Amino acid sequence: MNFLKKFFLILLLFSFAANLSASEGTLDKILKRGVLKVGMSTFVPWAMYDKKGRLVGFEIDVAKRLAKDMGVKVQFVPTKWSGIIPALLTGKFDIIIGGMSITPQRALKVNFSIPYDYSGMSIVANKTKAKGFNSLKYFNKKGVIIAVRIGTTAEVAAKKYMPNATIKLFDDESQAIQELLLGRAHAVVASAPMPAFQAIKHSDRLFLPIKDTFTKEPIGFAIRKGDSDFLNFLNSWITYVKAEGFLKERKHYWFYTRDWEKLIK
Repeated sequence: MNFLKKFFLILLLFSFAANLSASEGTLDKILKRGVLKVGMSTFVPWAMYDKKGRLVGFEIDVAKRLAKDMGVKVQFVPTKWSGIIPALLTGKFDIIIGGMSITPQRALKVNFSIPYDYSGMSIVANKTKAKGFNSLKYFNKKGVIIAVRIGTTAEVAAKKYMPNATIKLFDDESQAIQELLLGRAHAVVASAPMPAFQAIKHSDRLFLPIKDTFTKEPIGFAIRKGDSDFLNFLNSWITYVKAEGFLKERKHYWFYTRDWEKLIK
């Protein structure tokens, strides 16, 4: 074998090895690593810290069950919501399980699973500043201040349904609620059931001007693009646990009971 043939053979082997490495998808990497890395952010009751500093909530149960069915451990990576998609794309974690609504804009950057839940926007208001407000039209006026979490579909909904109001953005919902309690905002828009929980918790100062949600949003897992094996696995898993009743049972516990409050108080 002359020098030129040896050179091309080595080049071919390097190319083959590189292709093998590149073809290893996220699912293979998770199974090999033995850990599912989950990007999430705290939202009541999707994900919260309990009295001992452990994460609890609907999404935490979903992620733990997913990891268990994969035969791996779960590692949560708390991340600011405004930076959660960039963090996924740079490989900080394998998947976002964080009550993320499926939107066309987000789907340009990530791949979504089929929906495993549905949510919607709700509004909680300050009793003094928003006295007599009983529909969205009262909040869609100049001089009205709406507080929302930055980068969420709550921000999108507030700008869409209340374009004449002033929208104030916060890194997390607790800051937005604090603004409302201090009377520096008329209302907070957020995913249900958080507004209803806050209206009950601060019934002397807050109220629900609208009983139901005013949007309906599908919730999905978000992963990096170009990973069909992982996406197929997630869709199959959702189909299975939905039929089994796991998602319905967990949603009922976290969204329609307050039994979990003893964990965080």
